[in-house]
Amino acid sequence: MPRSRLTVVLSQSPSKHPAKRALEESIAAAMIMEPGIDMSVVPHLYDLDAQHTGRMFLESVSGDMVVLSWLFPRAAFWLLDRDGIRGHFGETQIKPPNLDEDEEEESDEPPPAKGIGPAGEIPDRHIYCLNLNDANKHEAFVEEIRRIAAECKQRREAKQAELARSNPTLVSLGLPNGVSAETNGAPSFSQEQMLTAPGRRWYPVIDYSRCTNCLECLDFCLFGVYGVDGQERILVENQDSCKKGCPACSRVCPEQAIMFPDYKSAAIAGAPVGAIGSLKIDLTKLFGGELKDAVAQAVLERDQELVKDGRDAVGMSIGIPKRQPDKAAGPKDDLDKLVDDLESLGL
Repeated sequence: MPRSRLTVVLSQSPSKHPAKRALEESIAAAMIMEPGIDMSVVPHLYDLDAQHTGRMFLESVSGDMVVLSWLFPRAAFWLLDRDGIRGHFGETQIKPPNLDEDEEEESDEPPPAKGIGPAGEIPDRHIYCLNLNDANKHEAFVEEIRRIAAECKQRREAKQAELARSNPTLVSLGLPNGVSAETNGAPSFSQEQMLTAPGRRWYPVIDYSRCTNCLECLDFCLFGVYGVDGQERILVENQDSCKKGCPACSRVCPEQAIMFPDYKSAAIAGAPVGAIGSLKIDLTKLFGGELKDAVAQAVLERDQELVKDGRDAVGMSIGIPKRQPDKAAGPKDDLDKLVDDLESLGL
């Protein structure tokens, strides 16, 4: 059974902005005094490699966990999953400040295809990811963590009661969990070790709840970043081969399953798909200068990186077999919708 104490891990911002550091420190100070909570701090999740002590600590946690970071929850959860830190997605109740009530209504667009899901067995624990951008007061996060702790406790007690009903002998032995009094069994790391500054990194993260294994990213990327496993499932095989700052492959993913957690655009950084009104997104793209459709923009970005490597630009000739000009018209993309919206406004 998972351990009874809730592990809370705060991932620091790489920017060291005073306001961000103040929020991080306030949350950490409050959580250290909270009963039933184990509080730790690590550097920016996205930058942790397999040898970093902070990453090894995260891998050692066996029970329910709350991770606070400056990343969208979807990006943080699947980033942890790709690092082997796995669990069930824990639903949280802190809403982004720009998410209005009317924007939570169901979209008229068809739901995405069902993703292939993570590979292998998922541990019997939940991972809750909180975005530190969602509130500027530490009290909001403290209250949410308390709520999560109560939810985890209730879930554990329900499992213990079910186990007691199915195995009454264990209760008479004083082992209601079916195990001895459980400790984490994790290696001991000092906070100084876990906060060793890592180098900055850049690589894609796949959301397997949306990924349909179409392999378009594998066809499109010409830098050897993607590969497939023994079951022919797409994976990020050589993440450090990715070109820093380039999000091109995320633009060609038909299910918005590829994220770059540090990218400036929320849609690419891992924002909830469909959580922001379509007109608001489209206007942001228009006035931000991204006037090309997603595939054309991706091709331009890829060509720029090829030229930097001393290779020839390939344009639309390689890696987009499912998106050729003679393909039948499909659903309108964001640019199409923007034009329709502007026309309806008389602009």
